[in-house]
Amino acid sequence: MVLPTNCVMAGGPAAANIMDNKPMVNILPFAMCSSPANPMVAAATAAALGVLTPMPCIPATAAPWAPGSPTVMIAKMPALNNSSMLMCSYGGVIQVSAPGQATVMVP
Repeated sequence: MVLPTNCVMAGGPAAANIMDNKPMVNILPFAMCSSPANPMVAAATAAALGVLTPMPCIPATAAPWAPGSPTVMIAKMPALNNSSMLMCSYGGVIQVSAPGQATVMVP
């Protein structure tokens, strides 16, 4: 999710930069997490007598997206592009699967 705070639109929706990494604001819960480093997964696995039990993914992101665009800036920060990734503190990687627009290309 991109909040309209940067006031930059790209083909309709608001464009994101590498600092749009806030859990529960920019990154909403999604899919299932199977990382044993996630306390919810560890608790569910212990309750299932050691059988790995995935739980809903509640993102835990501390660092910005990387690498971002080296040439396009939004609010003085690199714009996100299709190769940007966000590392989760529990060991996962978050990537953009559907950018929300198809008319603007960010290098």
